[in-house]
Amino acid sequence: MADWNDTDQRQGYTAVPRAGDAVARRETFDAGLRAHMLKIYNYMASGVMLTGIVALLTANSGLAAQFASGPMMWLVALSPLAIVFAMSFGANRFSQGTLQAMFWGFALLMGLSMSTIFLRFTGESIAATFFATAGAFAGLSLFGYTTKKNLQGFGTFLVMGLIGLLIAMVINIFLQSSALMIAISFIGVLIFAGLTAYDTQRLKAEYQYLRGTEFAGKAVILGALTLYLDFINMFQFLLQFMGNRE
Repeated sequence: MADWNDTDQRQGYTAVPRAGDAVARRETFDAGLRAHMLKIYNYMASGVMLTGIVALLTANSGLAAQFASGPMMWLVALSPLAIVFAMSFGANRFSQGTLQAMFWGFALLMGLSMSTIFLRFTGESIAATFFATAGAFAGLSLFGYTTKKNLQGFGTFLVMGLIGLLIAMVINIFLQSSALMIAISFIGVLIFAGLTAYDTQRLKAEYQYLRGTEFAGKAVILGALTLYLDFINMFQFLLQFMGNRE
């Protein structure tokens, strides 16, 4: 029996890739991408759930008042920020297990910090805002995942807007302007809504460089942290509009 492949190679021809091979590679990539993003969403959702449970239990126990002022307020407010910086800038030095522990610790501390919202808003309005945020987040993240439009330039604009928002928030600490607070909340909702779509697309695009690497597991945790921050910040800014005061 003639060996046609061998004959082609001897005559200087190269084998033509079969279309089925490209389809199989594409399907394998898509399955890996879906699994990667699902891990990110699972971590993120679990972190939000842990924060919510801790916040509710702390509020019901009467301990929330201790985190509303004084030294404990600064502890629960600054500790999560320190963890975010440590995870972001020390990811290469930390093991995946360490990053996991830091993520859960961050979610727990955020729960203690956010327990104070039950002192200012009714439980019904907090729940309504949470579900509204969840619905908006799901839609925006789906858009970021499926859109063919490159959101990189949009993301750069949002990051610049976020820096301006932080400056305005610091200024309002001294001004205590209710009008400025409303403007900050409105802009904050828009910025983190946009960041949700942008970050989802960015995490999706990063997979092609991360798959099969040792950093892929760490990237799942860091991606979950990014989407968690988008969700929680959008929720807190939206609560200023939807929340009914106690």
